[in-house]
Amino acid sequence: ARGSEAWEEAVEIYLRMMAPVTPHIAEEMWSVKMGKPYSIHTQTWPQVDEDATREDTIVLPVQVNGKLRDRIELPPGFSDEEAREAALASEGVRRFLNGKSPRKVIVVPGKLVNIVI
Repeated sequence: ARGSEAWEEAVEIYLRMMAPVTPHIAEEMWSVKMGKPYSIHTQTWPQVDEDATREDTIVLPVQVNGKLRDRIELPPGFSDEEAREAALASEGVRRFLNGKSPRKVIVVPGKLVNIVI
């Protein structure tokens, strides 16, 4: 949200990236708008936060006989067996299974789960 600590950090990062391309505008915004000490050109280049780029959950589509019936959310690094169990336990799949056992469960790692009944 605007005015939050995360917002301020984002503005600072973008201004530092703007500085080589638009030095006068970036300097003016840095010192006047942000109230930061002179000069933006003495600041370090922004570093990538690898933790911020990681997914918290992964959404997999679940198909029954090739038709999309549900989506499941799993943590990164899940196993094929975890994907299989989550897919079979999902409400959308249980509705189509009607208590029957699936003939085959195909897990395409990180992409989808297809259940053949």
